[in-house]
Amino acid sequence: MTARDYDVVVIGSGPAGEGAAMKAAKSGRRVAVVDQRPVVGGNCTHTGTIPSKALRHAIQRMVDTQQAFPELHGGAGWPGKSFPELMRTASRVIAQQVQVRSTFYERNRVDVLTGRARFVDASSVEIADARGATERVAAKAFVIATGSRPYHPPNVDFRHARVFDSDRILDLQETPGSLTIYGAGVIGCEYASMFRLLGVKLNLVNTRDRLLSFLDDEISDALGYHLRESGVLVRHNEELQRVETLDDGVVLHLKSGKKVKTDLLLVANGRTGNSQDLGLQELGIAVDGRGNVQVNEAYQTAVPHVYAVGDVVGFPSLASAAYDQGRFAATHLVEGRLERALVKDIPTGIYTSPEISSLGRTERDLTMAGIPYEVGHAFFRSLARAQITGRTVGMLKLLFHRETRALLGVHCFGDNASEIIHIGQAVMAQPDGANSIDYFVNTTFNYPTMAEAYRVAALNGLNRLF
Repeated sequence: MTARDYDVVVIGSGPAGEGAAMKAAKSGRRVAVVDQRPVVGGNCTHTGTIPSKALRHAIQRMVDTQQAFPELHGGAGWPGKSFPELMRTASRVIAQQVQVRSTFYERNRVDVLTGRARFVDASSVEIADARGATERVAAKAFVIATGSRPYHPPNVDFRHARVFDSDRILDLQETPGSLTIYGAGVIGCEYASMFRLLGVKLNLVNTRDRLLSFLDDEISDALGYHLRESGVLVRHNEELQRVETLDDGVVLHLKSGKKVKTDLLLVANGRTGNSQDLGLQELGIAVDGRGNVQVNEAYQTAVPHVYAVGDVVGFPSLASAAYDQGRFAATHLVEGRLERALVKDIPTGIYTSPEISSLGRTERDLTMAGIPYEVGHAFFRSLARAQITGRTVGMLKLLFHRETRALLGVHCFGDNASEIIHIGQAVMAQPDGANSIDYFVNTTFNYPTMAEAYRVAALNGLNRLF
Protein backbone atom coordinates (compact mmCIF):
# COMPACT_ATOMS: atom_id res chain seq x y z
CA MET A 1 0.00 0.00 0.00
CA THR A 2 1.42 3.40 -0.99
CA ALA A 3 1.05 6.04 1.69
CA ARG A 4 0.30 9.69 1.17
CA ASP A 5 3.08 11.82 2.64
CA TYR A 6 2.73 14.92 4.81
CA ASP A 7 4.96 16.97 7.04
CA VAL A 8 2.41 16.89 9.87
CA VAL A 9 -0.66 14.75 10.49
CA VAL A 10 -3.07 15.94 13.19
CA ILE A 11 -5.50 13.39 14.60
CA GLY A 12 -8.65 15.23 15.70
CA SER A 13 -10.26 18.48 14.51
CA GLY A 14 -11.37 20.01 17.83
CA PRO A 15 -9.78 23.19 19.21
CA ALA A 16 -6.44 21.50 19.96
CA GLY A 17 -6.21 19.88 16.54
CA GLU A 18 -7.28 23.04 14.79
CA GLY A 19 -4.72 25.11 16.68
CA ALA A 20 -1.91 22.71 15.75
CA ALA A 21 -3.00 22.39 12.12
CA MET A 22 -3.34 26.13 11.54
CA LYS A 23 0.05 26.93 13.10
CA ALA A 24 1.83 24.20 11.13
CA ALA A 25 0.11 25.13 7.86
CA LYS A 26 0.87 28.84 8.25
CA SER A 27 4.50 27.87 8.85
CA GLY A 28 4.64 26.32 5.39
CA ARG A 29 4.19 22.69 6.36
CA ARG A 30 2.04 20.25 4.38
CA VAL A 31 -0.68 19.25 6.84
CA ALA A 32 -3.52 16.75 7.02
CA VAL A 33 -6.18 16.48 9.71
CA VAL A 34 -7.90 13.16 10.42
CA ASP A 35 -11.31 13.02 12.10
CA GLN A 36 -13.74 10.14 12.39
CA ARG A 37 -16.67 12.52 11.87
CA PRO A 38 -17.47 13.64 8.31
CA VAL A 39 -17.48 17.24 9.59
CA VAL A 40 -14.84 19.17 11.53
CA GLY A 41 -15.09 20.66 15.00
CA GLY A 42 -14.49 17.69 17.28
CA ASN A 43 -16.31 17.00 20.52
CA CYS A 44 -16.16 20.69 21.45
CA THR A 45 -18.45 21.60 18.53
CA HIS A 46 -20.68 18.53 18.40
CA THR A 47 -21.19 17.16 21.93
CA GLY A 48 -19.50 19.48 24.42
CA THR A 49 -18.82 23.19 24.70
CA ILE A 50 -20.86 24.60 21.80
CA PRO A 51 -24.13 22.64 22.20
CA SER A 52 -24.20 22.91 26.00
CA LYS A 53 -23.48 26.65 26.01
CA ALA A 54 -25.97 27.29 23.21
CA LEU A 55 -28.55 25.29 25.18
CA ARG A 56 -27.78 27.30 28.32
CA HIS A 57 -28.24 30.56 26.43
CA ALA A 58 -31.58 29.41 24.99
CA ILE A 59 -32.82 28.37 28.44
CA GLN A 60 -31.71 31.64 30.01
CA ARG A 61 -33.41 33.73 27.34
CA MET A 62 -36.64 31.78 27.73
CA VAL A 63 -36.62 32.22 31.51
CA ASP A 64 -35.78 35.92 31.20
CA THR A 65 -38.69 36.42 28.81
CA GLN A 66 -41.09 34.56 31.08
CA GLN A 67 -40.08 36.70 34.03
CA ALA A 68 -40.15 39.99 32.15
CA PHE A 69 -43.40 39.43 30.22
CA PRO A 70 -45.51 36.83 32.06
CA GLU A 71 -48.69 38.26 30.55
CA LEU A 72 -47.50 37.27 27.05
CA HIS A 73 -46.96 33.64 28.00
CA GLY A 74 -50.06 32.66 29.88
CA GLY A 75 -48.75 33.81 33.25
CA ALA A 76 -45.81 32.74 35.36
CA GLY A 77 -46.92 29.12 35.18
CA TRP A 78 -46.38 28.92 31.42
CA PRO A 79 -44.26 25.81 30.83
CA GLY A 80 -42.18 27.34 28.05
CA LYS A 81 -40.27 25.40 25.43
CA SER A 82 -39.44 21.72 25.82
CA PHE A 83 -35.88 20.44 25.99
CA PRO A 84 -35.78 19.25 22.33
CA GLU A 85 -37.15 22.62 21.17
CA LEU A 86 -34.43 24.44 23.08
CA MET A 87 -31.79 22.12 21.60
CA ARG A 88 -32.71 23.29 18.09
CA THR A 89 -30.91 26.52 18.87
CA ALA A 90 -27.77 24.52 19.57
CA SER A 91 -28.17 22.61 16.31
CA ARG A 92 -28.18 25.85 14.34
CA VAL A 93 -25.06 27.08 16.11
CA ILE A 94 -23.28 23.75 15.49
CA ALA A 95 -24.01 24.00 11.76
CA GLN A 96 -22.68 27.56 11.66
CA GLN A 97 -19.54 26.56 13.55
CA VAL A 98 -18.85 23.64 11.19
CA GLN A 99 -19.20 25.94 8.18
CA VAL A 100 -16.86 28.56 9.63
CA ARG A 101 -14.24 26.06 10.77
CA SER A 102 -14.30 24.19 7.45
CA THR A 103 -13.24 27.37 5.67
CA PHE A 104 -10.15 27.59 7.90
CA TYR A 105 -8.89 24.26 6.54
CA GLU A 106 -9.80 25.16 2.96
CA ARG A 107 -8.07 28.55 3.06
CA ASN A 108 -4.90 27.06 4.56
CA ARG A 109 -4.85 24.08 2.17
CA VAL A 110 -5.09 21.53 4.96
CA ASP A 111 -6.41 18.16 3.78
CA VAL A 112 -9.26 16.83 5.93
CA LEU A 113 -9.38 13.02 5.93
CA THR A 114 -12.39 11.17 7.33
CA GLY A 115 -11.95 8.01 9.34
CA ARG A 116 -10.44 6.51 12.46
CA ALA A 117 -6.65 6.70 12.64
CA ARG A 118 -4.34 4.09 14.19
CA PHE A 119 -0.56 4.12 14.22
CA VAL A 120 0.98 1.42 12.05
CA ASP A 121 4.46 2.47 13.13
CA ALA A 122 6.15 5.66 14.32
CA SER A 123 5.99 7.25 10.87
CA SER A 124 2.54 6.30 9.54
CA VAL A 125 -1.11 5.84 10.46
CA GLU A 126 -3.83 3.76 8.87
CA ILE A 127 -7.19 5.47 8.43
CA ALA A 128 -10.32 3.31 8.34
CA ASP A 129 -13.57 4.90 7.19
CA ALA A 130 -17.11 3.90 8.17
CA ARG A 131 -17.36 1.45 5.26
CA GLY A 132 -14.19 -0.37 6.27
CA ALA A 133 -11.96 1.02 3.52
CA THR A 134 -8.43 1.87 4.69
CA GLU A 135 -5.73 4.30 3.64
CA ARG A 136 -2.19 4.72 4.93
CA VAL A 137 -0.79 8.19 5.58
CA ALA A 138 2.83 8.93 6.44
CA ALA A 139 4.25 12.01 8.13
CA LYS A 140 7.40 13.42 9.70
CA ALA A 141 5.44 14.42 12.81
CA PHE A 142 2.06 13.74 14.42
CA VAL A 143 -0.19 15.60 16.83
CA ILE A 144 -2.74 13.55 18.78
CA ALA A 145 -5.75 15.76 19.55
CA THR A 146 -8.52 13.20 19.95
CA GLY A 147 -10.22 14.85 22.95
CA SER A 148 -12.08 13.01 25.67
CA ARG A 149 -15.41 11.37 26.45
CA PRO A 150 -17.53 11.05 29.61
CA TYR A 151 -16.12 8.58 32.12
CA HIS A 152 -18.40 5.56 32.62
CA PRO A 153 -18.16 3.95 36.09
CA PRO A 154 -18.11 0.17 35.50
CA ASN A 155 -21.10 -0.49 37.77
CA VAL A 156 -23.51 1.81 35.89
CA ASP A 157 -25.61 0.55 32.97
CA PHE A 158 -25.54 3.40 30.44
CA ARG A 159 -27.62 1.37 28.01
CA HIS A 160 -30.71 2.01 30.12
CA ALA A 161 -33.04 4.66 28.73
CA ARG A 162 -33.07 6.62 31.98
CA VAL A 163 -29.29 6.75 32.53
CA PHE A 164 -27.29 9.42 30.71
CA ASP A 165 -23.81 10.83 30.38
CA SER A 166 -23.06 14.44 29.44
CA ASP A 167 -22.99 13.60 25.70
CA ARG A 168 -26.25 11.66 25.55
CA ILE A 169 -28.16 14.10 27.76
CA LEU A 170 -28.28 16.45 24.77
CA ASP A 171 -30.51 13.91 22.99
CA LEU A 172 -33.29 14.07 25.60
CA GLN A 173 -36.71 13.93 23.99
CA GLU A 174 -38.61 15.58 26.84
CA THR A 175 -37.99 17.67 29.92
CA PRO A 176 -37.84 15.38 32.98
CA GLY A 177 -39.74 16.10 36.17
CA SER A 178 -36.75 15.21 38.35
CA LEU A 179 -33.07 14.54 37.80
CA THR A 180 -30.09 13.39 39.85
CA ILE A 181 -26.64 14.48 38.72
CA TYR A 182 -23.83 12.33 40.09
CA GLY A 183 -20.65 14.37 40.00
CA ALA A 184 -20.43 18.05 40.91
CA GLY A 185 -17.50 19.12 38.78
CA VAL A 186 -17.74 21.82 36.14
CA ILE A 187 -20.05 19.81 33.86
CA GLY A 188 -22.27 18.64 36.72
CA CYS A 189 -22.69 22.17 38.10
CA GLU A 190 -23.40 23.62 34.66
CA TYR A 191 -26.15 21.10 33.93
CA ALA A 192 -27.56 21.50 37.43
CA SER A 193 -28.01 25.22 36.74
CA MET A 194 -29.61 24.60 33.35
CA PHE A 195 -32.10 21.96 34.41
CA ARG A 196 -33.06 23.88 37.53
CA LEU A 197 -33.86 26.92 35.37
CA LEU A 198 -36.23 24.61 33.48
CA GLY A 199 -38.01 23.84 36.76
CA VAL A 200 -36.64 20.30 37.08
CA LYS A 201 -36.48 18.94 40.65
CA LEU A 202 -32.77 18.39 41.04
CA ASN A 203 -30.29 16.50 43.25
CA LEU A 204 -26.58 17.28 42.83
CA VAL A 205 -24.39 14.59 44.38
CA ASN A 206 -20.82 15.68 45.10
CA THR A 207 -18.06 13.18 45.87
CA ARG A 208 -16.04 15.92 47.63
CA ASP A 209 -16.62 18.22 50.60
CA ARG A 210 -17.23 21.40 48.58
CA LEU A 211 -18.17 22.45 45.07
CA LEU A 212 -15.36 23.10 42.60
CA SER A 213 -12.65 23.15 45.25
CA PHE A 214 -10.06 24.54 42.79
CA LEU A 215 -11.89 27.87 42.91
CA ASP A 216 -11.37 30.61 45.47
CA ASP A 217 -13.33 29.55 48.57
CA GLU A 218 -15.55 32.64 48.49
CA ILE A 219 -16.56 31.95 44.88
CA SER A 220 -17.18 28.27 45.60
CA ASP A 221 -19.34 29.20 48.60
CA ALA A 222 -21.31 31.69 46.49
CA LEU A 223 -22.03 29.01 43.88
CA GLY A 224 -23.24 26.57 46.53
CA TYR A 225 -25.46 29.20 48.10
CA HIS A 226 -27.11 30.21 44.82
CA LEU A 227 -27.64 26.63 43.68
CA ARG A 228 -29.41 25.90 46.96
CA GLU A 229 -31.38 29.14 46.75
CA SER A 230 -32.60 28.09 43.30
CA GLY A 231 -33.86 24.79 44.73
CA VAL A 232 -30.99 22.40 44.00
CA LEU A 233 -30.42 19.83 46.75
CA VAL A 234 -26.63 19.50 47.06
CA ARG A 235 -25.26 16.39 48.81
CA HIS A 236 -21.53 16.49 49.68
CA ASN A 237 -19.09 13.66 50.47
CA GLU A 238 -21.21 10.98 48.85
CA GLU A 239 -20.06 8.04 46.76
CA LEU A 240 -21.98 5.82 44.39
CA GLN A 241 -22.54 2.24 45.50
CA ARG A 242 -24.88 1.05 42.77
CA VAL A 243 -27.58 2.21 40.38
CA GLU A 244 -31.00 0.57 40.35
CA THR A 245 -32.91 1.12 37.11
CA LEU A 246 -36.71 0.89 37.11
CA ASP A 247 -39.44 1.41 34.52
CA ASP A 248 -40.49 4.65 36.20
CA GLY A 249 -37.13 6.03 37.33
CA VAL A 250 -33.63 5.46 38.64
CA VAL A 251 -32.58 4.88 42.25
CA LEU A 252 -29.07 5.99 43.15
CA HIS A 253 -27.76 3.95 46.09
CA LEU A 254 -25.00 5.78 47.95
CA LYS A 255 -22.38 4.23 50.22
CA SER A 256 -23.68 6.37 53.09
CA GLY A 257 -26.92 4.37 52.95
CA LYS A 258 -28.96 7.11 51.25
CA LYS A 259 -31.23 6.32 48.32
CA VAL A 260 -32.19 8.96 45.78
CA LYS A 261 -34.93 8.25 43.25
CA THR A 262 -35.60 10.53 40.26
CA ASP A 263 -36.91 10.24 36.72
CA LEU A 264 -33.42 10.31 35.21
CA LEU A 265 -29.78 9.99 36.26
CA LEU A 266 -26.97 12.01 34.69
CA VAL A 267 -23.48 10.71 35.51
CA ALA A 268 -20.92 13.51 35.21
CA ASN A 269 -18.07 11.97 37.15
CA GLY A 270 -15.13 13.18 35.08
CA ARG A 271 -13.87 12.33 31.62
CA THR A 272 -11.61 9.80 29.89
CA GLY A 273 -9.05 10.62 27.21
CA ASN A 274 -9.78 9.19 23.75
CA SER A 275 -6.48 7.32 23.50
CA GLN A 276 -7.89 3.84 22.98
CA ASP A 277 -7.27 1.94 19.72
CA LEU A 278 -4.67 4.42 18.49
CA GLY A 279 -1.82 1.92 18.66
CA LEU A 280 0.03 3.99 21.27
CA GLN A 281 1.09 1.06 23.42
CA GLU A 282 2.99 -0.49 20.52
CA LEU A 283 4.95 2.77 20.15
CA GLY A 284 5.81 2.86 23.85
CA ILE A 285 3.62 5.92 24.53
CA ALA A 286 2.32 5.94 28.11
CA VAL A 287 -1.36 6.43 29.00
CA ASP A 288 -2.74 6.75 32.55
CA GLY A 289 -5.81 5.09 34.08
CA ARG A 290 -8.16 7.76 32.70
CA GLY A 291 -6.79 7.47 29.16
CA ASN A 292 -4.67 10.63 29.37
CA VAL A 293 -1.55 10.57 27.21
CA GLN A 294 1.63 11.38 29.13
CA VAL A 295 3.60 14.33 27.69
CA ASN A 296 6.50 16.60 28.64
CA GLU A 297 6.48 20.40 28.89
CA ALA A 298 6.56 20.70 25.08
CA TYR A 299 3.62 18.25 24.74
CA GLN A 300 5.89 15.57 23.30
CA THR A 301 5.14 11.93 24.09
CA ALA A 302 7.83 9.30 24.65
CA VAL A 303 8.23 9.35 20.86
CA PRO A 304 9.61 12.90 20.31
CA HIS A 305 7.97 13.56 16.93
CA VAL A 306 4.55 12.48 18.26
CA TYR A 307 2.83 15.21 20.27
CA ALA A 308 -0.45 15.11 22.24
CA VAL A 309 -2.58 18.14 23.15
CA GLY A 310 -6.00 19.10 24.45
CA ASP A 311 -8.34 17.02 26.57
CA VAL A 312 -6.51 13.79 25.72
CA VAL A 313 -3.66 14.94 28.01
CA GLY A 314 -6.03 15.83 30.87
CA PHE A 315 -5.99 19.02 32.95
CA PRO A 316 -7.11 21.75 32.42
CA SER A 317 -9.56 20.30 29.84
CA LEU A 318 -10.66 23.69 28.52
CA ALA A 319 -11.40 24.48 24.88
CA SER A 320 -9.45 27.73 25.17
CA ALA A 321 -6.43 25.96 26.66
CA ALA A 322 -6.66 23.17 24.09
CA TYR A 323 -6.37 25.60 21.17
CA ASP A 324 -3.30 27.21 22.72
CA GLN A 325 -1.77 23.82 23.49
CA GLY A 326 -2.15 22.91 19.82
CA ARG A 327 -0.38 26.09 18.76
CA PHE A 328 2.26 25.53 21.46
CA ALA A 329 3.02 22.01 20.22
CA ALA A 330 3.13 23.08 16.56
CA THR A 331 5.46 25.97 17.42
CA HIS A 332 7.84 23.53 19.10
CA LEU A 333 7.45 21.07 16.23
CA VAL A 334 8.21 23.70 13.57
CA GLU A 335 10.62 26.06 15.34
CA GLY A 336 12.01 23.94 18.17
CA ARG A 337 11.21 26.49 20.86
CA LEU A 338 8.93 26.53 23.90
CA GLU A 339 6.39 29.34 23.74
CA ARG A 340 5.43 29.23 27.41
CA ALA A 341 3.23 32.34 27.26
CA LEU A 342 0.59 30.31 25.43
CA VAL A 343 -0.10 28.07 28.41
CA LYS A 344 0.40 30.51 31.29
CA ASP A 345 -2.43 32.07 33.31
CA ILE A 346 -5.35 30.60 31.37
CA PRO A 347 -8.70 31.79 32.77
CA THR A 348 -11.32 29.29 33.85
CA GLY A 349 -14.81 29.84 32.44
CA ILE A 350 -17.69 27.98 34.10
CA TYR A 351 -21.13 28.47 32.59
CA THR A 352 -23.33 27.99 35.60
CA SER A 353 -26.09 30.49 36.31
CA PRO A 354 -24.60 32.92 37.16
CA GLU A 355 -21.28 32.38 35.40
CA ILE A 356 -17.92 31.94 37.11
CA SER A 357 -14.51 32.92 35.80
CA SER A 358 -11.21 32.78 37.61
CA LEU A 359 -7.59 33.65 36.91
CA GLY A 360 -4.42 33.49 38.96
CA ARG A 361 -4.00 32.79 42.68
CA THR A 362 -6.74 32.15 45.22
CA GLU A 363 -6.75 33.35 48.83
CA ARG A 364 -5.90 29.81 49.90
CA ASP A 365 -2.88 29.73 47.55
CA LEU A 366 -1.55 33.06 48.78
CA THR A 367 -2.03 32.23 52.45
CA MET A 368 -0.23 28.90 52.11
CA ALA A 369 2.63 30.61 50.23
CA GLY A 370 2.96 33.31 52.88
CA ILE A 371 2.41 36.12 50.39
CA PRO A 372 1.09 39.37 51.93
CA TYR A 373 -2.05 40.21 49.98
CA GLU A 374 -5.19 42.27 50.21
CA VAL A 375 -8.69 41.84 48.80
CA GLY A 376 -10.90 44.22 46.86
CA HIS A 377 -14.60 43.52 46.19
CA ALA A 378 -17.18 45.00 43.87
CA PHE A 379 -20.66 43.62 44.47
CA PHE A 380 -22.83 43.73 41.38
CA ARG A 381 -25.86 44.91 43.32
CA SER A 382 -24.07 48.28 43.73
CA LEU A 383 -23.28 48.78 40.04
CA ALA A 384 -25.60 50.91 37.91
CA ARG A 385 -25.29 48.65 34.87
CA ALA A 386 -26.24 45.57 36.89
CA GLN A 387 -29.23 47.42 38.32
CA ILE A 388 -30.32 48.42 34.81
CA THR A 389 -30.07 44.87 33.44
CA GLY A 390 -31.45 43.27 36.60
CA ARG A 391 -28.33 41.07 36.89
CA THR A 392 -27.44 42.10 40.41
CA VAL A 393 -26.27 38.72 41.72
CA GLY A 394 -22.51 38.39 41.86
CA MET A 395 -19.23 40.09 42.54
CA LEU A 396 -15.75 40.81 41.22
CA LYS A 397 -12.91 39.97 43.58
CA LEU A 398 -9.34 41.21 43.12
CA LEU A 399 -6.33 39.89 45.05
CA PHE A 400 -3.19 42.02 45.04
CA HIS A 401 0.18 42.23 46.80
CA ARG A 402 0.07 44.59 49.76
CA GLU A 403 3.52 46.04 49.04
CA THR A 404 3.97 46.00 45.25
CA ARG A 405 0.21 46.23 44.52
CA ALA A 406 0.72 43.66 41.74
CA LEU A 407 -2.51 41.95 40.69
CA LEU A 408 -2.30 38.31 41.82
CA GLY A 409 -5.77 36.94 41.18
CA VAL A 410 -9.09 37.85 39.58
CA HIS A 411 -12.26 35.97 40.52
CA CYS A 412 -15.72 36.77 39.21
CA PHE A 413 -19.14 35.30 39.96
CA GLY A 414 -22.07 36.77 38.05
CA ASP A 415 -23.56 37.52 34.67
CA ASN A 416 -20.93 37.67 31.89
CA ALA A 417 -18.12 36.72 34.28
CA SER A 418 -16.29 34.93 31.46
CA GLU A 419 -16.18 38.23 29.53
CA ILE A 420 -15.41 40.49 32.49
CA ILE A 421 -12.34 38.43 33.48
CA HIS A 422 -10.33 39.48 30.42
CA ILE A 423 -9.76 43.04 31.61
CA GLY A 424 -7.97 41.67 34.64
CA GLN A 425 -6.15 39.13 32.47
CA ALA A 426 -4.69 41.90 30.32
CA VAL A 427 -3.36 43.76 33.38
CA MET A 428 -1.95 40.61 35.02
CA ALA A 429 -0.02 39.82 31.83
CA GLN A 430 1.91 43.11 31.98
CA PRO A 431 5.52 43.16 33.24
CA ASP A 432 6.30 43.98 36.87
CA GLY A 433 5.39 47.54 37.70
CA ALA A 434 2.70 47.73 35.02
CA ASN A 435 0.55 44.97 36.50
CA SER A 436 -0.54 47.07 39.46
CA ILE A 437 -4.09 47.35 40.79
CA ASP A 438 -3.54 51.12 40.47
CA TYR A 439 -4.30 50.73 36.75
CA PHE A 440 -7.97 50.34 37.55
CA VAL A 441 -8.07 53.46 39.72
CA ASN A 442 -6.25 55.60 37.15
CA THR A 443 -8.27 54.45 34.13
CA THR A 444 -11.63 55.88 33.08
CA PHE A 445 -14.23 53.21 32.35
CA ASN A 446 -17.40 53.79 30.39
CA TYR A 447 -20.39 54.42 32.65
CA PRO A 448 -22.59 52.56 33.21
CA THR A 449 -20.76 49.31 32.42
CA MET A 450 -19.86 46.11 34.22
CA ALA A 451 -16.19 46.97 33.56
CA GLU A 452 -16.57 49.67 36.18
CA ALA A 453 -16.47 46.84 38.73
CA TYR A 454 -12.68 46.88 38.42
CA ARG A 455 -12.45 50.50 39.62
CA VAL A 456 -14.87 49.82 42.49
CA ALA A 457 -13.01 46.66 43.56
CA ALA A 458 -9.60 48.36 43.32
CA LEU A 459 -10.69 51.29 45.48
CA ASN A 460 -12.29 48.89 47.95
CA GLY A 461 -9.02 46.98 48.27
CA LEU A 462 -6.75 50.04 48.44
CA ASN A 463 -8.90 51.41 51.26
CA ARG A 464 -7.77 48.41 53.33
CA LEU A 465 -4.11 49.37 53.13
CA PHE A 466 -2.55 51.27 56.01
